[in-house]
Amino acid sequence: MTKFDLRLLDCLEGMSRLPEAHVDLVVTSPPYNLGVRYGKYSDREDRQSYLDWCAKWASQVRRILKPNGSFFLNIGAAPSNPMLPHEIVFHLRKLFVLQNTIHWIKSIAIDERTFGHFKPISSKRFLNDCHEYIFHFTIDGMIDVDRLALGVPYQDKSNIARWSHTRGRDRRCRGNTWFIPYETIQSRAKERPHPATFPVQLAEWCIKLHGVSRVKTMLDPFLGIGNSAVAAKNCALKKFIGFEIDETYLAEAKRRLRLK
Repeated sequence: MTKFDLRLLDCLEGMSRLPEAHVDLVVTSPPYNLGVRYGKYSDREDRQSYLDWCAKWASQVRRILKPNGSFFLNIGAAPSNPMLPHEIVFHLRKLFVLQNTIHWIKSIAIDERTFGHFKPISSKRFLNDCHEYIFHFTIDGMIDVDRLALGVPYQDKSNIARWSHTRGRDRRCRGNTWFIPYETIQSRAKERPHPATFPVQLAEWCIKLHGVSRVKTMLDPFLGIGNSAVAAKNCALKKFIGFEIDETYLAEAKRRLRLK
């Protein structure tokens, strides 16, 4: 059973209380500075102030992450502000090595069929935005991942025998495009009372890619309503730490985890 340590704290203060090299895995999604209406946070900082703030909390992540740990950062953009995710990566280059760039596909059209959900954009200049980034950072860029934990079967079964690296297994690496649609809901206020969440499955896949057996302690410094915590519970991790500044979101996270 997962032990939860969920605290009503700003993540900078919360992480400063943790010892160095304390966590194996960080999966998080901070505010994107795109004007989202949060309960206790202003999402409209000037660009440089926002990037400097990202460097501050990322420095704490670097301090508390174990040498063989992974840090998965989910960041989205707006069509009118496409460089923001890349600016964040560039800003963190002195702290981490960008080991993998994963594209979270929210919606995809194949021939005449559409799968998944997206927020439509009414514009004569921009396409509908159907994806976000998941940046996989490590300290030295040399961390092995469990590529087949998210593996998929070969479509052409002859590849199993033709390629020696398969070792006879009908399983190959999924790659860096992850199609994870949101679950359909009837009421945002009741079922997803947070303006910007990632699916539980996204966090689960990050956990599995790093390797479930290698994670003793997982952290989400921007807990929100606790989707990453639910993923930790589903994967039966030993310990999960989360920080959240909004008591309403934190209460919802605890309710979902059946914590008092």
